[in-house]
Amino acid sequence: MKISTFTRHLREGTRNVIRNGWMTFASICSIAISLFILGVFVLITLNVNDIASQIEKQVEINVYLEVNTPQSQIDILQGQIKAIPEVKSIKFVSKEEGLIYLRDKLGESGKALLEGFDGENNPLNDAFTIEVNDPRNVAAVADQISALNQDKDPKPIYKVNYGKGTVETLFKVTEIVRWVGFGIVILLSFTAVFLIANTIKLTILARRKEIAIMKLVGATNSFIRWPFFIEGALLGVIGSVIPLALILGGYWKLLNTGSIDLSLLMIKLTPFNQISPTLSALLLGIGIVIGIWGSLISVRKFLKV
Repeated sequence: MKISTFTRHLREGTRNVIRNGWMTFASICSIAISLFILGVFVLITLNVNDIASQIEKQVEINVYLEVNTPQSQIDILQGQIKAIPEVKSIKFVSKEEGLIYLRDKLGESGKALLEGFDGENNPLNDAFTIEVNDPRNVAAVADQISALNQDKDPKPIYKVNYGKGTVETLFKVTEIVRWVGFGIVILLSFTAVFLIANTIKLTILARRKEIAIMKLVGATNSFIRWPFFIEGALLGVIGSVIPLALILGGYWKLLNTGSIDLSLLMIKLTPFNQISPTLSALLLGIGIVIGIWGSLISVRKFLKV
């Protein structure tokens, strides 16, 4: 396509947006509302996926050792666990460190409960804290670690704990949430396409006589269609910029007011500088794509002159 021809199509498509006046205004408002709802669900979906990933990363295996296990046997066991391919990291936590951590966790209210448990009176076990490369392999890794207890006398491992049952349920819930969010985004995208398609239909119907004349003088279908494609893209862009500004502004305020504190759950919302480029590219991209797609649907159905 020549530059002059594309410039003509761009000028004509822009003129259509301006010339339609209130129809364009009503269409942009409808599209903006649809994309606002879509953008909110995209934002929620991105945060849910991020939070789900944070929760999955917190899944770890705790290997509690038998009391009075010799250091030599602890070192051997640590090496064997580290040799498992799925193990990402392993940390030895002595019972003294475990008691300090427990006191910090309980705070002032737990001082009386833990009083007198220092030194030889410490009831906790030495332990290993293990992270795996893929949290979904945690059960298989836990089984491999438990198997290391066989053929050893005395057995060094007292218990292997990874939240069996709860972890599997967690993975199922996060998977369902991700797919539900994805489904809602797809559904709202089709709704926005329907609105844009109807807008272009009205434009085509209003100009059907002009289109008929263009066909009679030899204009090709592509020559007639391009301005409508550009009009749909412009409607999509304008209709996405407005809700994008509202959503990002509201999200920035939400993050900076601190009205939601998830720190006790050891999870946090996605940072603004991380989510804004993704949401901007996604919403603008969706706006342009559904704008052109809506135009294509309308043109193919109504441009029969």
